[in-house]
Amino acid sequence: MAQKRDYYEVLGLQKGASADDIKSAYRKAALKWHPDRWVNGTDQEKKTAEENFKEASEAYTVLSDPDKKARYDQFGFSGVENGAGGFDFNGAGFSNLNDILRDLFGGAGFGGFGGFSGFGGGNQGTQKRSYRGRDIRTSVTLTLEEIANGCEKDVTIERSRPCADCGGKGTKNSSDIKTCPTCKGQGQVQSVSNSLFGRTITYNTCPQCNGEGQIVSNPCRSCNGSGLVRKRETVRVKIPAGVENGMQINVRGEGHAAPHNGVNGDLLVVIKEVEHPELKRDGNNLFYTRIISVMDAMLGCEISVPCLDGNYKVKLEAGTQSGTVVKLRGKGLPSVQGYGSGRGDLYVKILVWIPRKLSRDERKTMEKMQNSKSFTPDLSRDDRTLFEKEKNIF
Repeated sequence: MAQKRDYYEVLGLQKGASADDIKSAYRKAALKWHPDRWVNGTDQEKKTAEENFKEASEAYTVLSDPDKKARYDQFGFSGVENGAGGFDFNGAGFSNLNDILRDLFGGAGFGGFGGFSGFGGGNQGTQKRSYRGRDIRTSVTLTLEEIANGCEKDVTIERSRPCADCGGKGTKNSSDIKTCPTCKGQGQVQSVSNSLFGRTITYNTCPQCNGEGQIVSNPCRSCNGSGLVRKRETVRVKIPAGVENGMQINVRGEGHAAPHNGVNGDLLVVIKEVEHPELKRDGNNLFYTRIISVMDAMLGCEISVPCLDGNYKVKLEAGTQSGTVVKLRGKGLPSVQGYGSGRGDLYVKILVWIPRKLSRDERKTMEKMQNSKSFTPDLSRDDRTLFEKEKNIF
């Protein structure tokens, strides 16, 4: 199996290309490699064109979406939802060359190009407009505890749904739906012109039915003939464990409904992470700072460390130095699906608190011990290693 090419390389772009550059590069690739242009080619040419067009469409699907582009820029192919195999060629909505031009140029279709048409035998004139509902973007707020275990959240949104009174058809009676007499139900009209370059066929959206291919004579009163009504609904979203602040979860088909019972849009849920009062997060690892007294540091003690699954007892040895870091393996956060494996760790940094003021008796006691050998710095191998680490922090 051939290795996948970098998406920027596929479109002939450099990383950091603007949205306009990406659209322009894809337009060139789509016009060059769309299979409709190669129907008269050899079998090998047809195969090459199809592969190149799919490759360019996959690259555009990712790079034209700001969130997917950001994940791809940071994580490569593994950062794109569903990985390399998640691209749905048919789902891209580009069943023919006219669909590409309509998507890229705001509905102009072939007419926007004044003569580029019918590369593969004129089947473009028979294509009706395809419909897809708009996506809905919202957010959910999660605590570290919810992120650690994964959870389900109820999200309330307002969205378009098919009208119950007319079944999404725009009229209660099917007999009130008539085929458009102008375009004969195709949604497009064609015009033929002759020029120095030969005979040119141009397709445009039908002006009478606006590309619908049909005309409703008695529209439904509930939806005014649109087939859609607004509803406030609650969607339960499953959040996988290990998600990070700013990540986006796509819930397919839970966005706005499309006209004429088309394909629903998606619900895009952005993760907002609540800062924990004691634990700090860096990727899958957690960090906690604990201050102990100088006596506890000298004599040793047991401390309680807050973990996401409850408190954890940690025993500190006598002579614990300020800056000592204790690693609790596996007490961090899990890796989110598709972003690695395993679980992070919890790092506990120990800081020793030294009192600024002493009573007269305390001071006398400390002065008696001041010249003791036990209180003279001994840069043994272990201590020297610790001090070197502390110096590197600064």
